[in-house]
Amino acid sequence: MNAAELVDSFSEFKEFKNIDRPTMMRVLEDVFRTLIRKKYGSDDNFDVIVNTDKGDLEIWRIREIVHNGEVEDPLSEISFDDSQKVDADYEIGEELYEKVELMHFGRRAVLAARQTLISRILELEKDEVYKKYKDRVGEIITAEVYQIWKKELLCLDDDGNELILPKMEMIGADFFKKGEQVRAIVKRVDLKNNNPVIILSRTDKLFLAKLLELEVPEIFDGLINIKRIEREPGERAKVAVESYDDRIDPVGACVGMKGSRIHGIVRELKNENIDIINFTNNDQLFISRALSPAKILSMDLDLESKRASVYLKPEEVSKAIGKGGLNIKLASRLTGYELDVYRDLEDDDVDIDIDEFADEIEEWMIDELKNIGCDTAKSVLELSVSELVRRTDLEQESVEEILKILREEFEQDNSAGA
Repeated sequence: MNAAELVDSFSEFKEFKNIDRPTMMRVLEDVFRTLIRKKYGSDDNFDVIVNTDKGDLEIWRIREIVHNGEVEDPLSEISFDDSQKVDADYEIGEELYEKVELMHFGRRAVLAARQTLISRILELEKDEVYKKYKDRVGEIITAEVYQIWKKELLCLDDDGNELILPKMEMIGADFFKKGEQVRAIVKRVDLKNNNPVIILSRTDKLFLAKLLELEVPEIFDGLINIKRIEREPGERAKVAVESYDDRIDPVGACVGMKGSRIHGIVRELKNENIDIINFTNNDQLFISRALSPAKILSMDLDLESKRASVYLKPEEVSKAIGKGGLNIKLASRLTGYELDVYRDLEDDDVDIDIDEFADEIEEWMIDELKNIGCDTAKSVLELSVSELVRRTDLEQESVEEILKILREEFEQDNSAGA
């Protein structure tokens, strides 16, 4: 293998790895200086010239021409007679430049140098990838799905670097095919067996924050600040924003005209419902906003235990709790308060929607009651046990338990009012 072939093999390798030119030259020079030291004992009197653009590599040995018989150091000096064999124009005191061919080092040494070269480049590439992505943690990137495994996706960036998107970092409704583009944030960069492992995420709160930053210029420019974010990926999210400019409505700016700005983010997050609210240091007002779309009647705060008792009209309770308790869970995390929701029954005429008891009565039983026109608590209580058993598919024991739950609810509310 000659010098050109060796440099060419490096150049081909380099094309895929995007290592900068000065680093290439430094690595090549280091490898060949090691080769020189092994053969000659020192590389002090050698020049290694690398031209990666042309694929050229030259090694020149430099020695001073001295009188015959006065050579003290063969590495740095050459006798006049020996210099004449190279070129008859040389004179005593001049420096003789002699080109060293790779074949002079021997085939084994050259092959070992090539292997060392590749190892060095691989290590450098790992370092470059690690540094590059360590600096990009928290940034959104777009990558191509390369392989789909049971627990994760293997993606490739524009430079061919491998990125991992674990299933647990994907939204439930995410479904990607090989070759598709996926957007995610760089969550972290791990080192496994000295190899960088870049972990992506689509469920992280920061992913939503960065999407908002991309869609809302006021956030990017720093005029609007995202104070807090809580989300259940793919289901619902709550974002508290604050404006540093009184002329800017932070909620309106984030939503956009007719929802133009928020719709793109909702689609990216697989129809995740996003509630944008104004941040405030007034805890009571902040809790009220966080429980949107429910409208609160009154509230008792325990600042020491960070607990809030919230009172609403019966028809507002289901809105406050949300499907599967999602709304109140996110509101609690956003505000930092444990939230207890209560129905505020102002008089005996107030009724309660039967769906409000979904936590205590099984859904199919509620459906049975609604099928006979009993869609409120009082409409059920007006019927006897035997009537309910006759008109539904419910057992007597189940009917009695349902009536007990409904009566206790009204008794609790009446005693609270007293």
